[in-house]
Amino acid sequence: MSPASCRPALAAATAVVTGLAATLLAVSSPAAAAPGCSVTYAAPSQWPGGFTANVAVTNVGDAVDGWTLTWSFTAGQQVTQAWNAQVSQSGAQVTARNVSYNASIPAGGKVEFGFSGTANGTDNPSPAGFSLNGTPCTGAPGPTTTPATTTTTQQPGGGLPSSFRWSSSGPLIGPKPDSTHPNVAVKDPSVIHYGGKYHVFASTYTTGYNLMYTSFTDWSQASAAPHYYLDRSPLGTGYRAAPQVFYFAPQRLWYLVYQTGAGGSYSTTSDISRPETWSAPKNFYSSMPQIIRDNIGSGYWVDFWTVCDSAKCYLFSSDDNGHLYRSETSLASFPGGFTNTVIAMGDANRNRLFEASNVYKIAGRNQYLLLVEAIGSDGRRYFRSWTAPAVTGPWTALADSESNPFARANNVAFPAGAWTRDISHGEMVRSDPDQTMEISPCKLTYLYQGMDPGAGGDYNLLPWRLGLLTQANSPC
Repeated sequence: MSPASCRPALAAATAVVTGLAATLLAVSSPAAAAPGCSVTYAAPSQWPGGFTANVAVTNVGDAVDGWTLTWSFTAGQQVTQAWNAQVSQSGAQVTARNVSYNASIPAGGKVEFGFSGTANGTDNPSPAGFSLNGTPCTGAPGPTTTPATTTTTQQPGGGLPSSFRWSSSGPLIGPKPDSTHPNVAVKDPSVIHYGGKYHVFASTYTTGYNLMYTSFTDWSQASAAPHYYLDRSPLGTGYRAAPQVFYFAPQRLWYLVYQTGAGGSYSTTSDISRPETWSAPKNFYSSMPQIIRDNIGSGYWVDFWTVCDSAKCYLFSSDDNGHLYRSETSLASFPGGFTNTVIAMGDANRNRLFEASNVYKIAGRNQYLLLVEAIGSDGRRYFRSWTAPAVTGPWTALADSESNPFARANNVAFPAGAWTRDISHGEMVRSDPDQTMEISPCKLTYLYQGMDPGAGGDYNLLPWRLGLLTQANSPC
């Protein structure tokens, strides 16, 4: 979100819902290899007493539906936290099982997961003796199986479509002024579903920016849920805006990332449901990186977004001047050590690549989704999208134009009435809260900011409210 600007309003369009059905096929399977596998194991981040590891399992035999990978440590290592798998340990023996979204490994396919662990000082040899569903992972298939006739369910799609259709709620969350917070707007939301509740963080504006927290079990309760203003916590007073919340599994801490006068800042807590426990702000950078100084022009350094893979964490930011930046640090060094700041994407038309970026990992796929907010030719806000095989790109356009946007008034239906023509700064609703920012490609929901189409004037005083987009053309 930019500190100041003037934004006009957007038009509604009718969403088209495409129904897709699964097809049952009776097929005769030719003789094929029995289960076989190879494993690549790496510990990209290590320090005295601890490490993170990445495990990649390649299936060189028959397709697998439900998997268990076992191995033994040889130097007393212990798994402390895992992602993309359910991992347990008994003595030296470790067992990793699939989670719901990566149970299937097709013939020739691969599945990856990671974990953090403890080690005895610096003694951390790689394990050996991996087995997949009881079959040793030697890199070769076992004996051939006999032909069989099976009934296969073909699931339609399962990935991201090339165009999107949405249905929007009405305004769900608006200001709740009190004697010291006479707020006029709620905007820039971050949301996760955890512990049976939705946890929402957002910017508010009175005479300056502040952050608020609210929680509820169902969206029907959102408008009535109380707001806790985070200036009452150790976050303190001063400019705080554009939050992002996630659980950093290697440290077992919740992180709240937000913008301040120092650029990107963060606070932590061990309990997301207790907003009064957020720590005082700390900064990611000691000063603005030179590459941003050289390119920001008359823009603002805004909207910080964190996403991690199995080895590194990346911090994205925008400059309201057509540039998307990316810095990086090791998973073990996070939240410190951000360096190697580069321009991840640029556009000569600053309005086409303005601010409010999101980066998500698509569950079960080696694919990332990038969203960036743009200002349309009508002055209204909308989102463009790209995909890539890694956080570092290369990014390929998915739905990135005004005629084929990720989310814009022309691909959103408003059953209760078109209360906004701006689809602005928001976040996907994630059920997995960790630092990988992983989402299922099925039935996407997106919490966003909109406003009365007739509103105008000082950008900071615009009456932003929060609404929810639900994908109307999910491929699965």
